[in-house]
Amino acid sequence: FCFLGGFDAEEDLVGSLASMSSNERVKAIQKMPKTMRQKREIRNKVLKEITKKSRHRGAQCTQGVAVSFQRFGNTLSECFQQLQPWHKTLKIIGAEFGTSVLSYFVFLKWLLNLNIFSFLINFGFITIPQFLAAEPNNLSFTGLELLTGAGYFQQTVLYYGFYTNATISKVENGPSYNMQLAYIFTVGIYFVISFLILLFSMARFFSRNFVKLTKAFSVNASKLLCTWDFNITNEKAVKLQQKNLLTQIKEDLTEVNKEVLNFSVKERVGRIATHLLAWVVSLATAVAASTGVYFLSINNLELFMKGYSNDLQRQTAMLVLPVIVSLLNTLIPFFFSWLGHLEKFQTPGQHIYVTIIRNTILKMSIVGILCYYWLNIVATSESQCWETLVGQDIYRLVLVDFIFCLLGSFFGEFLRRIIGTTVCVSLGLPEFDIGRNVLDLIYAQTVTWIGILFSPLLPGIQMIAFLIVFFVKKVSLMRNCQPPRKVWRTAQMTTSFIFLLFCPSFLGVLSVIGVTVWRLKPSEECGPFRGLPSMYASVDEWIQILESYTVSKWVVWIYHNLISSELFFFIISTVVLIVIYLYWQIIQARKTMTKLLRNQILN
Repeated sequence: FCFLGGFDAEEDLVGSLASMSSNERVKAIQKMPKTMRQKREIRNKVLKEITKKSRHRGAQCTQGVAVSFQRFGNTLSECFQQLQPWHKTLKIIGAEFGTSVLSYFVFLKWLLNLNIFSFLINFGFITIPQFLAAEPNNLSFTGLELLTGAGYFQQTVLYYGFYTNATISKVENGPSYNMQLAYIFTVGIYFVISFLILLFSMARFFSRNFVKLTKAFSVNASKLLCTWDFNITNEKAVKLQQKNLLTQIKEDLTEVNKEVLNFSVKERVGRIATHLLAWVVSLATAVAASTGVYFLSINNLELFMKGYSNDLQRQTAMLVLPVIVSLLNTLIPFFFSWLGHLEKFQTPGQHIYVTIIRNTILKMSIVGILCYYWLNIVATSESQCWETLVGQDIYRLVLVDFIFCLLGSFFGEFLRRIIGTTVCVSLGLPEFDIGRNVLDLIYAQTVTWIGILFSPLLPGIQMIAFLIVFFVKKVSLMRNCQPPRKVWRTAQMTTSFIFLLFCPSFLGVLSVIGVTVWRLKPSEECGPFRGLPSMYASVDEWIQILESYTVSKWVVWIYHNLISSELFFFIISTVVLIVIYLYWQIIQARKTMTKLLRNQILN
């Protein structure tokens, strides 16, 4: 009777699943506390039941094709998930080192995807059409160009100066391609899309980490009794899940068992004085570094334009500025981390956030000095193509910064491990410096955004660099570093990273791009905007042409009444602020409701 009862229950289950829609059926099977093999058996029985019913309805062929596609889609998604090089890596890092270190790699993967998207857009709409109108490159390739970005690369699609200002048409009286409009619209639309991606990413991470994150299931028995995934049967996966669960419990217990230290008045004054002194020293260091970069950049153009007796001296002169800048960006953050250890913060989070703020001030100051040099000194020089000079400078900065990033992993982690395990055993293994490594990523992405206008393929170079950095940092982390001595939860850290990338970085880049497009005069002898008073003048000329066509009147109306209207953007900004305020009030109400419900549960 028990066997018959179980058989009837299984038949009822299959019948109920067969009557559901496809999405509901998938979700219902996923929620079952069974192994993957049992779920597959149930799914196959449901599909057979659906096929039987479809035969009676006369739709056997259609349903069979749908089932085949569904099976093919499930198999394909599983294959893609296994092909992702970071899928398993992120799980291992989270289990071994906690969410604080994991947040760095999640942020790096996010930036890698963003650069892939940027490269595909620029390559598809700017570079490929230019190949059709490109002239042969007569310069010789020596190999030094890979490091300096000059020489042979000047006559390639890597830089702005190589692109034509003509309308490309391969067929007489056929469709044409306006490179001026393609160039400015591709860059403009990319920045608009990036702006929206950053906003939605901040909103999504904020909603996930601040609004939905409650303590109801964090530090109680449910962490042990209700969070285990019974679909896991592989021995390695089970051990990995156990480590991950253990790390989560440690993080939760750290939040509960926070030590409230009571300092005397003398100790408080001493701590405040230490913090103030550290801030004065860090700000003075940032000012000194920015001043040095300023004077070096002023002499950089004269050094670059100067005649040299051989090519090696000329190539070496090109690398002076990027090497000094990368050296400052690499060494000073180590000093900031040392200052943070002297201050003896109560929590690791305070140490990391203070270090990130100091590194942000340093790196954004250096980037601001470089932008001033490019837009006010290089742009007004007597160079035939100042845009290409700026593109070469940014190319060298990206490449040299990538090299110093790898050297930082070698000297800061590998050699530190050798010293801590052989020379001075009391030091032990190093910890992964999240603040320094995150600001390296933000700095690299900022320079890449600035260089997109002058070197459209720069995101492709940064994409390769980020991919290499991901695996180098992963290997260095596993072999050289130890898990944080103080485990702590950092659910909101990824949100903070994207906010830093948006607020000082992306908005600053928009200002630089805006000045370049609207204010600066393009070179007379190179680039798609040669001969125009500004890059944006190409859009005005296009609108004037459209005004003579009746069919295009709606485009002209949108341009004059929306795009070029300050009132429209003022209204849009007001609406956005109102929506943000409403969502903020909703968040506060949900927090209050969550607090009341938690108190009711306790009662």
